[in-house]
Amino acid sequence: MITRRGLVGSIGAAAGGLLLSGCNRINANPAVRGVLGSAEGLTMRAQRIISDRSAMAPEYGAADMSPIFRANGTRQPTSADYAAHMQAGFAAWRLGVDGLVARPQSFTLAQIRAMPRRTQITRHDCVEGWSAIGKWTGVPLKLLLDQAGLRTSARYLIFHCADLYGGAPYYESIDLIDGFHPQTILAWALNDAILPVANGAPLRLRVERQLGYKHAKYVQRIEAVASLAGTHGGKGGYWEDSHDYEWYAGI
Repeated sequence: MITRRGLVGSIGAAAGGLLLSGCNRINANPAVRGVLGSAEGLTMRAQRIISDRSAMAPEYGAADMSPIFRANGTRQPTSADYAAHMQAGFAAWRLGVDGLVARPQSFTLAQIRAMPRRTQITRHDCVEGWSAIGKWTGVPLKLLLDQAGLRTSARYLIFHCADLYGGAPYYESIDLIDGFHPQTILAWALNDAILPVANGAPLRLRVERQLGYKHAKYVQRIEAVASLAGTHGGKGGYWEDSHDYEWYAGI
């Protein structure tokens, strides 16, 4: 399958060692960016066609777990509000589920931890080239969506997070196929311990069939929408908006 990174690599190889500035100019060219966007759509459509939409990501045994699960991106949000929640053990933290829903919800962390849970040992693949296997426990996202009752016009789920990255609000999004997938959870524990702050406490999205940047940390609100165009840069996520990452990062 063609990916943005694969195509950029091919362009670089064919150019015979272009300087970095030259590569950046190629990537900034509107025609090239259009081809890259088409490649992303092709990747998503091909993966959805050839694989069952309910196909499971590989799961592992305890012996396969990485001794340390690396933290990446924000290690701790810097807002006073988050600091107060952290100091209080997130006792007053609430997760909102709203937007195109019939029954907007506001869940406490205690309520979420009391819900039916799923535990899965999966591999996290980072776009930077590293991977780690960890044991995640959390509430299946489907249970929260069912309580809220999605309206028929809902097409995407936007995860609004408590941190800023590069001065911009961090967020991510997925479609309903991944939203209702059995391995898509909001995790509150990692490796049989309460989720550490550096790894996204109190709640982190795990969407196991996509690359690591889609697994939003510090999730505080889930918004059901018909389109991604009206949120921040309109491409569906911080990295998509700021660095042209692919919105669909399926693996």
